[in-house]
Amino acid sequence: MFFATTVVLSVLAAHSVQAQTFTLTGCHIHGDVEYCFLPNGSEVPWKTYEPRTAATPTPSTTIASASAIATSTTATTASASKTVPASVTGCHSHGNSQFCMAGETEYLVLNSPTGTGNPPSQYSGCHAHGSEAFCMTESGEEVQIEAAMDEEESHETHDHSEESGSSPSGNGKGNGKKNCHFHAGVEHCIEEGESEHSSDTKSCDRIDRNYNIPLRIGLLFVILATSAIAVFSPILLAQFTQVTLNSLAFTALKQFGTGVIIATAFVHLLTHAQLMFANECLGTLTYEATTTAIAMAGAFLAFLFEYIGGRLVMSRSSRKSSPGTDHGSDIEQVTPKEDQRKHGLTALGHGHGLAKSDDHFKVGVMEAGIIFHSILIGVTLVVAGDSFFITLFIVILFHQMFEGIALGTRIAALSSHMITKFGMASAFAIITPIGMAIGTGVLKQFNGNSASTIVAIGTLDALSAGILLWVGLVEMWSHDWLHGDLAKAGVVKTIVALSFLLFGMILMSVLGKWA
Repeated sequence: MFFATTVVLSVLAAHSVQAQTFTLTGCHIHGDVEYCFLPNGSEVPWKTYEPRTAATPTPSTTIASASAIATSTTATTASASKTVPASVTGCHSHGNSQFCMAGETEYLVLNSPTGTGNPPSQYSGCHAHGSEAFCMTESGEEVQIEAAMDEEESHETHDHSEESGSSPSGNGKGNGKKNCHFHAGVEHCIEEGESEHSSDTKSCDRIDRNYNIPLRIGLLFVILATSAIAVFSPILLAQFTQVTLNSLAFTALKQFGTGVIIATAFVHLLTHAQLMFANECLGTLTYEATTTAIAMAGAFLAFLFEYIGGRLVMSRSSRKSSPGTDHGSDIEQVTPKEDQRKHGLTALGHGHGLAKSDDHFKVGVMEAGIIFHSILIGVTLVVAGDSFFITLFIVILFHQMFEGIALGTRIAALSSHMITKFGMASAFAIITPIGMAIGTGVLKQFNGNSASTIVAIGTLDALSAGILLWVGLVEMWSHDWLHGDLAKAGVVKTIVALSFLLFGMILMSVLGKWA
């Protein structure tokens, strides 16, 4: 640092000459020119040194005249007040870059201070040199800053750069663009042309964002309405129309739902859980098969629940049976034409007028697997940044609609009272909005890159995947096609059912690109 210098400057007025004394402080060199600060905070050139002796400066022959200083003072003050703040604070890192705030404007620090340790959290004594801006550290070192962009663009630059799908990487790799996607608020970003794990280690700190809360609250009710319409429609269709469970339309609807459930388990939940456990913020798992092992546990729990439930129902039926009657049988015999409409709607694709006593357990297990991940879907939607929110909302809207149809067709086939059916359907309709409400409540605290959050989400997704795999493959696909009415169906019905089964799988698999 240069010592403060006291000089006498002559300022020429329009009709008089006055002598004024100024104390110049904060003198520093840029190139071959020494600059100092006037009492009003403006910066003026003070001395000029020969370029060859800039490292060890000696006074040159000229000092700026009072009129030149006055002119420079006016211009510099006007420029500095417009573009350069007095100081920048709240400095934070994003990748290899440091950003600081001055009011609502964000600045990028172009050159970090020398030395070891963390960069300073603030800089003071900011000033301009021409079109460039500089600030001082506490040790007197100078760093250059520049406005990241205007306020809105600056916020988009580092808060949402990973959401937009293309942002500067800052690491000199690839072409500087990243492909990103969100899962439960966790960004997965990779350089174009690189694999998921080849990019540099990312920050696992919580990312602050500005969220459009009114939009999220409003769309919560849209999700609620869509889910309700999807899950209640098959129930109302079966109750108030002449459509039977064995009709071509209802068969197509059921098989579409089967395809949706199977694709949800494989493409959405199992893949999502794998991404969670592969997150670099969690570290490397010593047991690589964690995801599939948890999914296997979910399938076993689904089987165990159904098996125990079925045994309890048969045991209760046996105790209630009377000698010489067939009331204790777990299968109720009916004639084909006794009440085709009633019994056709109470079978889960059996293709005959028989109603199994454990159908409620099967549908209950299916709904449990759906509910587990539906609440996560709600959180996923809300915590995603605004630039990705609308895209994710549209995908989840379709996801809820298709899944609601899948569940609704199975609920409609139960022999339960309508109140029970409406209760089961209502549970599905409200669970995703509940997840959205939870997500809205924790927006300012939620960190999708936290190890505990990753483990919790990954575990629930893997368990849900295992449950839906059991339900989709065994109770729905295998039962309908190998043991149900489709085992002996005609050519037209078989082709229609198979087409809608594939349609459900393909449609949900395509949606897996975005969610």
